[in-house]
Amino acid sequence: MEQTVKKVLARHGGDRGALIPVLQELQRELGWLPEEALVAVAQSLGLPKSRVFGVATFYSQFSLSPRGRHLIQLCQGTACHVQRGNRILEALRRELGLKPGEPARGGRFSLEVVRCVGCCSLAPVMVVDGVAYGRLTPERAVEIVRDLDGDPDA
Repeated sequence: MEQTVKKVLARHGGDRGALIPVLQELQRELGWLPEEALVAVAQSLGLPKSRVFGVATFYSQFSLSPRGRHLIQLCQGTACHVQRGNRILEALRRELGLKPGEPARGGRFSLEVVRCVGCCSLAPVMVVDGVAYGRLTPERAVEIVRDLDGDPDA
């Protein structure tokens, strides 16, 4: 991890304005943002730790805990909520045996509830590994997850 952090920071040459791009690269490289990485970023960019942690916790794209190999983001914004997105959440919880924010099935899946994915006309929506699935039913959501779970390459 230490080498990855050094490499990412070196690419940005200590530019304080590069905080978000640095965090994005670290998230992409490490899969999450460990506390040690955030402290190193703060020191390298000459920023208070509170500022770095504040940015990392404000944006939902960042995770301060390890995520599963497949990230399921279930929208619970207004349009998805009105279209009974809570039924999809319950079906996924049952299927995966987890609560939002916990990795499941040996680290294969993480489930996150998000407030909006910008696909309101397709409500209810979930995003799995960056791919949006709209007009979902609980059955279809579970089917999508089962397809990933049964694919050894996924």
